[in-house]
Formats: sequence, C-alpha cells, structure tokens
Amino acid sequence: MTENIRLSHSGEQRETGRQHVFDAIRNAGNIARIDIARATGVSPATVTAITSELIDANLIEEIRPDTPPTAAKRGRPRVALKVKGSALKIAGIKVSFHAISAMVVDFEGNSIVDHEMALTEGRMEPEQLAQAIVKALEETCAKGGFEVADIAGVGIGIAGLVDAPNRSVHWSSSLTKRNVNLGAYMDAVLPCHVYIDNDANLVAMAEQSFGLGRNVSDFIVITIEHGVGMGIVINNDIYRGTRGCGAEFGHTKVQLEGALCQCGQRGCLEAYVGDYALLREANIISTGQPKQELAALFGAAQSGNQMAASIFDRAGRMFAMGLANVINIFDPKLVILAGARMSFDYLYADKVIEEMRRSVVQTDAPLPEVRIHKWGDLMWAKGAAAYAMEQVSALKIKELAANAG
Repeated sequence: MTENIRLSHSGEQRETGRQHVFDAIRNAGNIARIDIARATGVSPATVTAITSELIDANLIEEIRPDTPPTAAKRGRPRVALKVKGSALKIAGIKVSFHAISAMVVDFEGNSIVDHEMALTEGRMEPEQLAQAIVKALEETCAKGGFEVADIAGVGIGIAGLVDAPNRSVHWSSSLTKRNVNLGAYMDAVLPCHVYIDNDANLVAMAEQSFGLGRNVSDFIVITIEHGVGMGIVINNDIYRGTRGCGAEFGHTKVQLEGALCQCGQRGCLEAYVGDYALLREANIISTGQPKQELAALFGAAQSGNQMAASIFDRAGRMFAMGLANVINIFDPKLVILAGARMSFDYLYADKVIEEMRRSVVQTDAPLPEVRIHKWGDLMWAKGAAAYAMEQVSALKIKELAANAG
C-alpha cells in the first residue's frame, strides 16, 4: 500500500511537472528548453523528456532559427518551443441580455472567427438558452468554414451567481429558473467539453491574458453592463468564493430596504447604477414619453435636463461609495472599469473618482490606479475562450499522464 501511495505521488509530480512546463511555454509565447528549466525549477533532463512528450502529443512544436549561425556564434543554434496553434480550436461564448457573442481561437489564442447573434428576449428557459448558444456557435463555425464538431472545448460566460467547478448557475438574469445545471443542458446539445463561469470572472481572465492586467498580480475588474459585475485576481489567480458567489459587487447592499434589484432583493448597488435601474427611475418620475434607451436618457442629461442629470448624479455617488468599499476591503494594485457602458462616463467622471478617493481609507501610500477599458462583447468572449483553453490544456495534460502511466 505504501508503494502504491509512493507511485501515485510520483505520478502526480510528473503530471504537475508537465503542466508547469506547458504553462511556461504558453506564457512565454516561445522559449528554449534551458529557459523553461530556469523558469520552472524542473531539471533540464526532465524538461527535455516532458517537451518530447508534448511534441509527440501534438500540443507544442519547435521553432528553428531561419538564419544560419554566424562565425561569431558557432555551435548548435538554440531551438525554441511554442504551443501548436493548429492543434485545437477553442470557442468562447458571452451571453448578454441582448445578444450572444462568440469567438473561435486556435490553441495559441489567436482569433480565427467571431460572430454576434441578436436575441429577441433576454430571459430564457434553460433548454431555450442552450439551443440559442448552439445556434450562435453553429453560425460562427459556418462563418469560419468549419463545423462545431471541430471544436475541442467551449467556454461560456454568463452574468449571475455561477458555481464554475460544477458548471451550475444559482441565479442569472439570462435564465427564468434558479439553480440550473447549465453544464448538463450544454452537454446534451454539444459534442465537446463545456466550461461555464461568471462573465465578470472571464473579463478578469481576458484582462490578465490580453489586456490591462498583464503582469499585474493583484487587480480588480468591475464590469458595467445591463448589471454590474466584478472579477478579482489575487496573487495571479481568479477568486470565485466557496459557492461561486464571491465578487458580486452589483449585489452588495447600499440602501436598507432600498430599490428592487433584478435578483429579487432590495438595496443592491446594481438597482441604482444598472441601465435597467436608471431607465426605471426615469420612467417613474417622468410624465413624458417612456425612456427605452440609456443613450437617450444620457443625451437628455448632457443637454441640461435636470431630471435626467439627477438620476446619473445619484448613480455616480452610489458607484463611488461602492468602489471605495471595494478598495478598502481588497487594497488592489489596479482597478479596471470595463464594459459596454464605458461609452457613458457617468460612473467614471472625474467627480465620481474624486468622491471615491475621499471615501477610501487615507494613508501615505498612493491609492490604487483606476483605469478605463472600453471594449465590446468580443473581448468577453475571448476571456471565455481563454478559460476553456486553460481547462482543455489541463485535460490534455491529464490524458498524457494517464497514457504515460
């Protein structure tokens, strides 16, 4: 029995070593074997053995220098390694209130094709949402000249309370039901591995992999869309919470027995700053034509309409208070404000940021940097693809370990 435990531990070490080596190659873009050994602490001989396995498994490939060695640099040229982009296709899906955005990337993360499919309704039955996701993915693949069967893994980002390891959704504004095992619904209609997470977490992953969070160990992303979300990166890892309910910035309470939130509770921050909340407020106090679009309401505020201006002013003050609370709790190096609503500055105007600064605990150290990242749903989809790529990579490493075992 002791021998079995020892063998099992040895196998786990080999699998961990393979994962570390593969991650070092992906993170570097391209890297020589000796540099992998330095970066991971794995011995050069073991790196050579592992990279040989990864090449045989078609997961990485060698890059040989195009130029011959010069007289000044005699000897064998250093051969670099990189992830083999053509090995697998990975899809990322962003489910928003008005559309499903999809992107397919190669195994290196390079975009192959993207597509957006409009939705006629924001809230759906689980079966209906699963079919809508499949349709969006089919249209995307057709646009790229391949089939859904060619996809190795799909990452799905959805707003709400998501238990990512179990692929379950406790609650989402996109679903008519609570506690939905969305992963099971997707398994029934897709032939590949499916991974599901809160969309704000995937935005944080996108920022970490491709955006403003690169090389930043601790940062927070706050997303402003139909609702308000947050992704937290601590020591380079996404923080999700025990139940998948962590980082729900939009559902922190800012008013006792306050405005009704779409989650069913009262006093949530989102109930004062989300686009539906602003339009609801405008239509309650306005006697004119009902406001249907946030852009029209914002335009009225910019044109001097006092009612519209007061709505955005309150939203800004509420947001500043919430933002200050986040900084007081986490003390991150960087705060990124992202999402489609960045086209309107009512949540990041100078007076909002200044009010936030006044509410943050004062020390002699500089406050965290607050940066604005205006992007569309495709970046969210790319974050979902990055998540799926990470999971598929780990799965392939496990399969490699099992075959080698």
